[in-house]
Amino acid sequence: MTEPIIQAAKHKDPKKAKKKVAKISRWLHIYLSMVSFAIVLFFSVTGLTLNHAEFFAGKTITTQDKGKLSASWVNPKDTNLVAKLNIVEFFRNTYHVKGAVSDFRIDESQISVSFKGPGYAGDVFITRETGEYELSQTRTGFVGFMNDLHKGRDTGKTWSWVIDISAILLVLISVTGLVLLLFLKKKRSNGLWLAVAGLILIYIIYKIWGQ
Repeated sequence: MTEPIIQAAKHKDPKKAKKKVAKISRWLHIYLSMVSFAIVLFFSVTGLTLNHAEFFAGKTITTQDKGKLSASWVNPKDTNLVAKLNIVEFFRNTYHVKGAVSDFRIDESQISVSFKGPGYAGDVFITRETGEYELSQTRTGFVGFMNDLHKGRDTGKTWSWVIDISAILLVLISVTGLVLLLFLKKKRSNGLWLAVAGLILIYIIYKIWGQ
């Protein structure tokens, strides 16, 4: 009597496991999709603006400024004594220069400083002998800012983590969606064929335009 009961229990276990996997996958897929909604929308919209950047080229604004710094900041004999912090803070406070310092070069006659940020670039050229400088700032507007966020260009480590987390979430959504499809008997075959067709299409596009 006990053997049939044990066998019946063994037969039920796989079904329970499948139901549990389906339930967990459904839960993850729904809530990860909700969490990732803004991410998917952001990368979708900025993908379009990147692909049609020529429509937004007119939004770029470049400004030029000139002035003079204290010669003691820029013209000591020992280049290690150049007042780097004072120079950077002067331009931040005076001209509201943004972004991180991406380059600070010192040669015999000139100092050049570059600031980079999403949708922004600033370049300063300073004559060491006189302290005279020229500052050029380029702002690409809101769309340019968003496009640089999409590309992760000049965005820093924090935004790099945001991109990594976004990628992981999208992978999880894709995997849980595939798992859910496997539990839909009527739509499973068509769904898998479409997935394979999509992979083949991507490969064909790569072979035509990617090389």
